[in-house]
Amino acid sequence: MADYEDWDAARGQDIVNGLAGLEGATLPILHALQAAFGCVPRDAVPMVADALNMSRAEVHGCITFYHDFRAEPAARHVLKLCRAEACQAAGADALHRQVLDELGVPWHGTTADGGITVEPVFCLGLCACGPSAMLDEAPMARVTAAGLRAALRARDDPRVAA
Repeated sequence: MADYEDWDAARGQDIVNGLAGLEGATLPILHALQAAFGCVPRDAVPMVADALNMSRAEVHGCITFYHDFRAEPAARHVLKLCRAEACQAAGADALHRQVLDELGVPWHGTTADGGITVEPVFCLGLCACGPSAMLDEAPMARVTAAGLRAALRARDDPRVAA
C-alpha cells in the first residue's frame, strides 16, 4: 500500500529532468512519475515529450501500450490476476469471474470504497503454481477465491503485519 503525492508540476519536472539523460529514459521517467503520484498525470505528458524530444502522442502511446501505467491512482491495494495460458489451464478464468463479480468491478476497476484495484497481468512467472496473483507486490501461488478473500482481509487488519 503506497501513499502518493498530489500532483505538483515542479516535482514532476524534477523527476523528468533527473532521468531525462538516461539512455532509453521514457520508461524510467514514466515509472518514476507513477511511483510518486500513483499514476502518470496528464499534465506530465508534455513535460516528458519536451524533455525527450518526442511528440505528446508518442508519450501517450507508451503510457497506453504498457498495462502497468495508470491515468488515475490505484486503490489502497492492487490485486493483479494472471491471465496467461498456464494459469488459464489451472482454472484462472473461472476464478477471475468470481473475484470480479464478488468485488463488483471490471478489469482495471476499483471497488466503490477505494480499497482494491484489480488489474490483469500476462505472466507472473509462477506458471507451475497457477492460478497466480500478486497482491500489493507480493506474489501468490495456487490462488483460490477463499485465499484471496483471506489475504485481502489480512491487509486491512492493522494487527496483521504488512
